[in-house]
Amino acid sequence: MKKYFKIGLLVVVGLIFIGTFAFLYNNSKPKEVVYESFKSTISDIEKNTIATGKIEPRDEILIKPQISGIIDEVYKEAGQPIKQGEIIAKVKVIPELGQLNSAESRIRIAEINEKQSQTDFTRMKKLYNDKLISSEEFEKSQVSLKQAKEELQSAKDNLQIIKEGITKNSASFSSTLIRSTIDGLILDVPVKKGNSVIMSNTFNDGTTIATVANMKDLIFRGNVDETEVGKIHEGMPVKISLGALQNVDFDATLEYISPKGVDNNGANQYEIKAAITVPKDVTIRAGYSANATIVLEKASKAIVVPESSVEFSGDSTFVYVMTDSVPQKKYKRTQVTTGISDGINIVIKKGLKVNQTVRGPKIEK
Repeated sequence: MKKYFKIGLLVVVGLIFIGTFAFLYNNSKPKEVVYESFKSTISDIEKNTIATGKIEPRDEILIKPQISGIIDEVYKEAGQPIKQGEIIAKVKVIPELGQLNSAESRIRIAEINEKQSQTDFTRMKKLYNDKLISSEEFEKSQVSLKQAKEELQSAKDNLQIIKEGITKNSASFSSTLIRSTIDGLILDVPVKKGNSVIMSNTFNDGTTIATVANMKDLIFRGNVDETEVGKIHEGMPVKISLGALQNVDFDATLEYISPKGVDNNGANQYEIKAAITVPKDVTIRAGYSANATIVLEKASKAIVVPESSVEFSGDSTFVYVMTDSVPQKKYKRTQVTTGISDGINIVIKKGLKVNQTVRGPKIEK
């Protein structure tokens, strides 16, 4: 019985020893490194820069009053289309007391003069009819009466202008009626009935009654980094994408590059403007945030591989081309000449053919 027990014990010990040896042997073998692999292909590739900015009307016109006073009526509101000459608001003039007293005094004097001229004319007419005075004297009295009447009317008009900023005869040219100076869309009407407004002068810009813009003539205004501003020029095509309108791009043309950079959080940036072509069936609002994509370089029907498969070593670039796949994948380090990159794929100008397999990044297990 003891003999069988010893034999069994030796067998168990032997199995444990063999298992341990096999485990250590397997762990001591170098693990095979696995890499991604890619095929070189023919493709078109573009190197782009993206500028962030906003959509703006080319010209925003600030409508300001030609007189100071109080808003009496507002006839338009933001969002409404408007034609040149249409009335936006009416201003009620608040006369100064000194001017008002002076104008009223002028009327009283003009009335006295007109009454006296009328009396003189009546007397001179009777004398003329009786052939007691010459025609020249009679005509002088006529002229004096006309002048007196004109002065009275002028004094009354002056008082009306001081009180209301308008006369009956010049209603269509009144400065109290605030009109649009262009065709377009009203973007803002910041005043309300009862607000005080002032005309522009040497010391201030005056009160803005409304902001009007032609929304058919829009531009993109944004910024590009100094590292890329030297690669763009006026006249380049631009693609505009809007956050508010998904999956829609608009054609534009770069028309302005600022000659002076502006520091923006430590980065030197240059302002650009691009004229946008807007389809008739699309409505774009002022202030939309937008991205402008500008093609800096372009390669057509070029051999490309993922940029992650390229090794950069100093001024040289290499790829690892597969030479064998059985029993293990083998690669040959091959020097290549690269071209433009779009950040994902890169052009291989020399050193690689189409449909060759190249090694990519290591696959982590």
